[in-house]
Amino acid sequence: MARLVPGLLTAAAAVAAAFLVHGLLPALPAMTLAVVLGVLAANLPGAGGWTAGRARPGLDFAGKHLMRGGIVLLGLKVSVMDVLGLGWLALVLIVGVVAASFGGTYAISRLFRLPPVTSLLVATGFSICGASAIGAIAAVRRIRHVETVLPVALVTLCGTLAIGVLPLLAEPLGLTATVFGAWTGASVHDVGQVVATAQTAGTAALAVAVVVKLTRVLLLAPVAALAGAHHRNGVRALGAEGVTAEMPPLVPLFVVGFVAMVGLRSTGWLSGGWLDLGATLQDILLGAALFGLGSAVRIRTLLHTGGQALLAALASWLLIAVLGLGAAFLIAG
Repeated sequence: MARLVPGLLTAAAAVAAAFLVHGLLPALPAMTLAVVLGVLAANLPGAGGWTAGRARPGLDFAGKHLMRGGIVLLGLKVSVMDVLGLGWLALVLIVGVVAASFGGTYAISRLFRLPPVTSLLVATGFSICGASAIGAIAAVRRIRHVETVLPVALVTLCGTLAIGVLPLLAEPLGLTATVFGAWTGASVHDVGQVVATAQTAGTAALAVAVVVKLTRVLLLAPVAALAGAHHRNGVRALGAEGVTAEMPPLVPLFVVGFVAMVGLRSTGWLSGGWLDLGATLQDILLGAALFGLGSAVRIRTLLHTGGQALLAALASWLLIAVLGLGAAFLIAG
């Protein structure tokens, strides 16, 4: 346990810095800042040695285990009543966008010759809820922690790109506030990035964006269950061929926890104070996890191996933006 302390303290300091900068510049989401600080810590002289050395065990722990805790608490942001309030047409459209985004992004990633595991994680992160979804599917599929680093970097980069680009397109495209909000919720990756993007068009846009986005977040549970079932079938096939492998759970406990928190939020039993506390704790856990993941990114290696991945990510980002815009006109137009 003692070996985790240096890394966890480093992550805590980074999260505090991310919140401070976010407080000064609200347009920059704290989660995005946490990843950026992690990347900087990994690549600056002196700090890089610390994050790769004594701090590494704690940072890896944060990237894996604190991520799961943050995913559980993410469920407190999702109310089934709010989701159903969108109407059945909107729900069908959002599910369709997620499905098309997932399939299209996976196909694009494979077209650019990314490995199947990387393609799966990129497709999950882009189509559902960014780094949280990547962490969930990585856990379900027993994917190594190191293989989540590139997908998290890509989803953070493209989500940050959306914060700057989408508001610039609202007026040329003639979008109303509600259509812009629906577009943001349907196409931007992380919840914090959705808020940062939609709030530029006012409270009406922000309200629509958050509900649409959280509907996508709700799909994390069934997607994780499907991924778990597929992985179990693969493990079972290996066992049939005489290869011993541990059978993973169909649905990991943290996904069960996520669903339980959705159910708890939907009852209306929790006061606003408890929900705010849960949201703050979730941000702290996810911020520490994202800093841990970012601290494993080596820019030199990323530039050497990530050129194809970057092109795939940008093509996927454009695809999801187009799909989300089409759905937004039908939902709120």
